[in-house]
Amino acid sequence: MTLQQSRFMTLLASSSTPLLSDGAMGTLLNARGVGFDQCFDALNLTRPALVADLHRAYIEAGADIIQTNTFGANRYKLAAHGLEGRVAEINRAGVELARRAISASFKEILIAGDVGPLGVRLAPFGRVQPQEARAAFREQIAALAEAGADVIIIETFSDLYEIREAVAAAREVGIHLGMPLPILASMTFTRDDRTLLGDPPAKVARVLAETGADVIGVNCSGGPAQIFRIIKQMRAVGATHSGAEHEKDSTRTGRPYLSAMPNAGWPEQVGGRIMYPANPDYFGDYARAFCEAGVSVIGGCCGTTPQHIAAMRAALDRRPEGCRPDFMEIADVSESSETRGVSESPSKFAQKLSEGRFVISVEMDPPRGLSTHKLIAGASLLAEAGADVINVADSPMARMRMSPWAVCGVIQREFNIETVLHFPTRGRNLLRVQGDLLAAHALGIRNVFVVMGDPTAIGDYPDAMDNYDLVPSGLIKLIKQNFNVGVDHAGADIGQPTSFFVGCALNLTPQDPAAEVKNLRRKLAAGADFILTQPVYQPEAGAALLARYADQYGPLATPVLAGVLPLVSVRHAMFLNNEVPGITISEEMMNRMTSAGEGAAKEGVRIALELIEQMRPWARGIYLMPQFSRYELAAEIVEGCR
Repeated sequence: MTLQQSRFMTLLASSSTPLLSDGAMGTLLNARGVGFDQCFDALNLTRPALVADLHRAYIEAGADIIQTNTFGANRYKLAAHGLEGRVAEINRAGVELARRAISASFKEILIAGDVGPLGVRLAPFGRVQPQEARAAFREQIAALAEAGADVIIIETFSDLYEIREAVAAAREVGIHLGMPLPILASMTFTRDDRTLLGDPPAKVARVLAETGADVIGVNCSGGPAQIFRIIKQMRAVGATHSGAEHEKDSTRTGRPYLSAMPNAGWPEQVGGRIMYPANPDYFGDYARAFCEAGVSVIGGCCGTTPQHIAAMRAALDRRPEGCRPDFMEIADVSESSETRGVSESPSKFAQKLSEGRFVISVEMDPPRGLSTHKLIAGASLLAEAGADVINVADSPMARMRMSPWAVCGVIQREFNIETVLHFPTRGRNLLRVQGDLLAAHALGIRNVFVVMGDPTAIGDYPDAMDNYDLVPSGLIKLIKQNFNVGVDHAGADIGQPTSFFVGCALNLTPQDPAAEVKNLRRKLAAGADFILTQPVYQPEAGAALLARYADQYGPLATPVLAGVLPLVSVRHAMFLNNEVPGITISEEMMNRMTSAGEGAAKEGVRIALELIEQMRPWARGIYLMPQFSRYELAAEIVEGCR
């Protein structure tokens, strides 16, 4: 076993060209008729001949490394298929299938034990603690190592915290087995060359190098051009070929090698199928470019086939002496703003409401400083849970925070989920209102929620200017009747119409119901498309106010998303009941929160779900407002609604 493990590092140190790994496994399995809803990893047990056949195809294409079919073979992902008790069995079978395919080829080929993300978020942005994640990784990696994997490849991670636990687990397994277990750690990046959680290549390179991984790099992401760009940034911070093998786990002090395994371009849906545009010849050209850039392990990810690997093999074999500076230079072409596109009209949020779906919107507050890490992780958790749209508040409680436009832009860029931009009129004159609307539209924001905004007197800067030129109904009218037809407030042409979907606010338990109903009528007459309400703890009172509106103006056709503010503790419930106007917590709810003790937050989730069920007859969705950034509780509510 020790001899096999050292072979990988020896080859890295001695080879003049990169080691060539294989390409996609999932793409080929799907092409052979395996649905994406099936467990690919379980095929090691149920259809071993199919998996072995794909390994042989990559061996014949010229791969030096074969990755096991175990990307999702951890206890969390296998649990979705009822297979969490067969982690070791599936991973051992994955190594054995690769070994059989190699034996039949009579070639010296390495086996890489493939380890992907757990498919769950780590605390505080998820429900899995770091030590639990490490244990899950350790369970999978131990099975791969004991079965004879030559190297552990930890790939397609977007969270640096999670990949740290995976690498640490691999090192612990190596120590336990009494050998330095070679580790390749690879991250994936979004279109803007950052990870899903917002980390740039330079930071990723530094952190991965600090973990003690022998090889670090990039996989999945976009096509070769993007990964080539990212690799150059990682190399610039010292993550380069060290030329010295680590003899012991405790002496891993040299700089790691680099790896690059791109997708075959950004996926496109054509005729109901997922297609990848980059052809094999293009990959062959980039194989040489990666070699020149100092990459020591190359291969392919999603969309790549044995043909892509064969083209890379041929390109490397044409230069057996290695990479030299006279290799052709491939242009570093960044994606232009014209190719990125913007949201279509109507927005997905508008479409869901028009289709009669029960829509879930969740509010997030912008960060107080520069870091967006927690915000992005929270948004990821909510998107995974099934939220339809993320509401981003603007300076809630008149406290200084990051601009919500930036936050909306980040969330929409990083995740396949739309946002609703809170757009207060307070503190903006007519010039700024219109300029801000143009800026929001340019960022791809299509859903806006018009409110008056909190007075500055209650916030961080009580003496700050608090003037405004428009009340909410006036701003709604400006957007719907001017900007959405292509003119500004003065009637001047703005080039093309905007396509904003506009919301307004409603208090379902006001002190003056007549005034609230009259104000709602003005907003709807101005063109409001949807309604978000204040938190509701008395569903019958909300139904009564809507009935009152119907008595005066006819049935309300505009969709209402009822406010839901989950209780997290007895103290929280008492504060809302005693200090927030318009909120009344019933004695029964208070008693339930008190009786729950340390489980009060969970009881708050149950109460919220009960309230939602009571509001379904008159609400077209919910507007969820998690308190104290307890996004994991919000995710439970979202999942409960689904």
